[in-house]
Amino acid sequence: MKDLAPNIYRQRLLIEGIYEIDVQVETVHQFFTVLLSGLGANAAGDAIVNSSLGQGKIENQGIEAFIPLIESGVAVYTWQSSRFLSLIIYTCKKFDGDKALSIVEDFFQLSQMESKSF
Repeated sequence: MKDLAPNIYRQRLLIEGIYEIDVQVETVHQFFTVLLSGLGANAAGDAIVNSSLGQGKIENQGIEAFIPLIESGVAVYTWQSSRFLSLIIYTCKKFDGDKALSIVEDFFQLSQMESKSF
C-alpha cells in the first residue's frame, strides 16, 4: 500500500483472538481503562460501548466499542457465541505493540491470538 501521507505518523495494531472471560459492557469499559493506563494513552472523550446481545442473529451478537484517543482511537468487537474478539489500536503516537498485545491477552484471557502491525 502506498503511503499517501508520509508526514503523518501512524501505527496500527490489529489483534484477534478467542477469549475465555465473560465480556459485557462494563468489561469493555474496564478494559479501556487498563489499556490506556498501560500504554500511557489519553482519552479524547467517553467510550461508546454498545451491546447487541439479544438482538439479530445469535452468531453476530456481542459488544461493539470505540474510545477516541487524543492520539486517535481503539475499536473492539466481540462475538459472544464464538467468544471471538477483533480489536484495532490506531494511533498517531508511537506505542509499545508488545505491551499492547500482553495487555489484551491477559485481560481477555485469550486462548488463541493473532496480530498484525501495520
